[in-house]
Amino acid sequence: MQVDDIVKYLPTSTVGKITGFREQDGRNWARLDFTGLWYDVSLLTPCDASEYKTVSVKYREVKSVDLQSAIDSMKKEDVDIGGFSPTA
Repeated sequence: MQVDDIVKYLPTSTVGKITGFREQDGRNWARLDFTGLWYDVSLLTPCDASEYKTVSVKYREVKSVDLQSAIDSMKKEDVDIGGFSPTA
């Protein structure tokens, strides 16, 4: 096994690409990109590339809301805000 090999962790069937190796406490470990976790190399087996799904991260836009505008909007909609008063 080497970096960039696609492997499966047998106990959970987690599939990932090896991103690194380390030895600790007399055991060999491989890090998988799918979870970012270290797995005992003795429990990994090579697997078919068709089982591998590329890890992707999606970011969504966060809308900033002015507190006073939100309160004014609720007042216009006749929402009971229970005497809420914004603090500076």
